Amino acid sequence: MAPPALTLVAPTPSRRADPVRVAVEQLARSLPARADAAVLVDLLEDDLREGLDALGEVEAHFTDLLDTLRTEAVTPAALVESGDDLRVLQQLDSLHDAVVRLRKRLSQAASMNRQAHVPVRSR
Repeated sequence: MAPPALTLVAPTPSRRADPVRVAVEQLARSLPARADAAVLVDLLEDDLREGLDALGEVEAHFTDLLDTLRTEAVTPAALVESGDDLRVLQQLDSLHDAVVRLRKRLSQAASMNRQAHVPVRSR
């Protein structure tokens, strides 16, 4: 059995505390040691980070909305301004794209994982 894909990527000690990195390293250990598996793990990590960043931006937008609504003397202008945030709509698009890519990449990882654990038949 070939060593896991993780051997193609050198982990650094500072990244071990990073939950995203820990998760993708765990996945990499279950995949075959092939260049395409290492690339897939890198892309999946990027997509996870992008999705989490977008989610954080959306959460910050809703926190700002709550802060605006809790203001004692909220003005009509403040209400309109707080609801008119084009950036959050862009982040939602980014989040959607990341979720779609993650779904595809996780399916690819599942296929590689299945291939890595299928016993080889001898004739």
